[in-house]
Amino acid sequence: MALRFGVEEEYFVADPGSRMVVPRAPAVVERASEALGERASTELIAFLAEAKTSPCDDLGKLEEQIREMRAAMAAAAAREGVLLAATGTPVLGDLLPPPIVAGARYAESLATYRALDDEQCICACHVHVEMPDPERAVLVSNHLRPWLPTLVALAANSPYWAGRDTGYACWRVMTWARWPVAGPPPFFRSLAHYEELVETLLGCGALMDTGTIFWDVRPSARLPTLEIRLGDVAMTVAEAVLFAALARALVRVSLTAVEAREPAPDPAPELLRAAYWLAARNGLPGDGIDVCTGRRVPFRRLAGDLLAHVRPALAEAGDLDRAAAGLAAVLEEGNGAQRQRAAYRRRERLADVVDVAVLDGGPPSRG
Repeated sequence: MALRFGVEEEYFVADPGSRMVVPRAPAVVERASEALGERASTELIAFLAEAKTSPCDDLGKLEEQIREMRAAMAAAAAREGVLLAATGTPVLGDLLPPPIVAGARYAESLATYRALDDEQCICACHVHVEMPDPERAVLVSNHLRPWLPTLVALAANSPYWAGRDTGYACWRVMTWARWPVAGPPPFFRSLAHYEELVETLLGCGALMDTGTIFWDVRPSARLPTLEIRLGDVAMTVAEAVLFAALARALVRVSLTAVEAREPAPDPAPELLRAAYWLAARNGLPGDGIDVCTGRRVPFRRLAGDLLAHVRPALAEAGDLDRAAAGLAAVLEEGNGAQRQRAAYRRRERLADVVDVAVLDGGPPSRG
């Protein structure tokens, strides 16, 4: 059975002259809505514009939708005299105080989470994968947990923050980790266990509502899906497609394991936390941890292990050749974080970093 899936992406709105982020997302989204309707939206911070695909059952159809939505968003930005950049964190810009988009929910978020909202200037890729029911969605999330650090390293595309190299490949994950309900999800014994914990977090005020469950894998509160939300926004369509293909295949393999009543691995929280940090700092070229054994392993090898693990699901969906070729290209050419740093090294200009991440729709005008 091919599980339907879809993608949500966030992009930074930047000035074409300075390449600094600018709070023009509401205007860009309004124009993009002419082509995309409700598939274009704003986020908490007015530097960010979001777009999403419709559900697809085929990887080729998903790629086509991602290309079309990126082109529509880029065209809308051009009509507003700005550009969109696909980086996980803002390369250039004055970020404080952040420009909060108007709306009652965003005002409530600011009142609840306070200075945490200051660093919500981050752009992610969320993959939704259709689930038969919430119970199996929760149990599938258990099987995903050991692979999450590898996905973080593979998708890393956020080494810069407001004019400086953070030293990390994925700084977005580090800023996100401070939220009260974020990072890798706990191990859940059942849907009832999940619901009980969520109810407790709501009752104590750590959650504003179920929309602020920010674990990196979560059952969607609005859709019949499991949401994998740990990846930086991909710099290219090809990388977005690769990430979505791997995410769906990982869910498919995990669902098969759940239905066969296979026990899920339950790595020590300390190892999982350390693996996340290594993935965020080192990225794809560096070393990580096999969280089930504690052994030090290069992330490139872990990425190969991930591909081997999901090979049956990729083959069943007809995606194996494309995913294998896509992963080989990333391993050879580098992921977003590596290419951002390569762009900077050429002339030591952060504007060049923004330029390499501009959405399809033409290069920015030179300032």
